[in-house]
Amino acid sequence: MKQQVLVLYLTTSALDSKVVGWSRYDGTSATTPTTGDSDEPPYESGLEALQDGWRLFQAAQLIPPYPGHEYDTSFLKHEFFFEKLQA
Repeated sequence: MKQQVLVLYLTTSALDSKVVGWSRYDGTSATTPTTGDSDEPPYESGLEALQDGWRLFQAAQLIPPYPGHEYDTSFLKHEFFFEKLQA
């Protein structure tokens, strides 16, 4: 079995929220995705990825902002990892 990995960054912690960033990795060598190779996300939401057969295996830990830093910008925190296994 070989693994394909899809990382989606969503606007909120809800799986049905909009995708704002993504990365793909293909351990099957069937494709060679590269960062920035598309202007359109592979899915509109994490829910769409689930409906297409991707398995969710990690979701971002929800950490409240430190008081006084509620509006600071930083990394994309709503990160979800999906996988598909191929024979």
